[in-house]
Amino acid sequence: MSSPSSTVTDSAPRELSRISTGSAGLDDILGGGFDANRMYLYEGQPGTGKTTIALQFLLKGVRGGERVLYISLSETKRELDVVAQRHGWTLDGIDIFELVPPETTLDPERELTVFHPAEMELSETTGLIFREVERINPTRVVLDSLSELRLLAQNPLRYRRQVLALKHFFTNRNCTVVLLDDLSSSQDDLQLHSIAHGVVMLEQVAIDYGAERRRLRVIKMRGIRFRGGFHDFTIERGGLQIFPRLVAAEHHKAFLGEFTPSGNAELDQLLGGGLERGTNALLIGAAGVGKSSVALTYAIAAAERGEHAVFFAFDEGRGTVEARARTLGLHLQEHVDTGLVRFQQIDPAELS
Repeated sequence: MSSPSSTVTDSAPRELSRISTGSAGLDDILGGGFDANRMYLYEGQPGTGKTTIALQFLLKGVRGGERVLYISLSETKRELDVVAQRHGWTLDGIDIFELVPPETTLDPERELTVFHPAEMELSETTGLIFREVERINPTRVVLDSLSELRLLAQNPLRYRRQVLALKHFFTNRNCTVVLLDDLSSSQDDLQLHSIAHGVVMLEQVAIDYGAERRRLRVIKMRGIRFRGGFHDFTIERGGLQIFPRLVAAEHHKAFLGEFTPSGNAELDQLLGGGLERGTNALLIGAAGVGKSSVALTYAIAAAERGEHAVFFAFDEGRGTVEARARTLGLHLQEHVDTGLVRFQQIDPAELS
């Protein structure tokens, strides 16, 4: 075994550079982001957020001074501008290539002479993609969407060949590619999974009670260790907010085991000095015995020591809790104003 001070020889495998996906949550799930210069697939039904997270990927490149390209076979630049505006973004710095301009799609002469039959249409489409990439020479590319190529190909064999042609074309161009697929095919297209370096599935699930639930899952990521399973996400102003699935073993932290005062000397004496930091305590009892009041004393005592506390309320509204605090002489509002105490009202119907 070599010593820590030894240098890496030329024969040793080099670690591939990693690039951000544009989403801190997805980067965390992947342990750092994508391998550069590879082809990835985002798949999901319409409305799951594929376009939004793809734009985040490109905008991350723009902020890093990279040349990026969005190839659109399904959405117009005007539609992409609306998406960007709703998220507070600007598309400045992103080259957008509308492969089929809206004004030409209803031109009967163009339909008969250029885009007919299907073989000619598909070859011209891929040729346009290659020429535009060569002209722009981007380091990040998004292709939206594969469903259009699938329709042009008309059969699985020609479709697979076209996707392989795209992959081979981008292989030596130092370019990271994200393909979008809206799963419009009637059957699962697993052959596409074998071609892509990584596959991320986004889905929107309608449940019986409350709002729909959005979640994603990394189906495959070649050579990258990732956190498996479903991860919840929301679409908010600013993009996808992804919440990586928590694994308890990843969050062990050392703590001193010191006592945490409640702000009530008699209660601390009853508990033998207070609750031990790093542990959990459950207050049980009938309604009106003072459970919420005791919890409030702990939160306010922490704030008075300069520590942060969060109060999650399910059954009671914020007004009720604040009124109780005033009645008991607890200075809750001033600590909420300083940010030391955060009050979070929880609506179970909206919680994933």
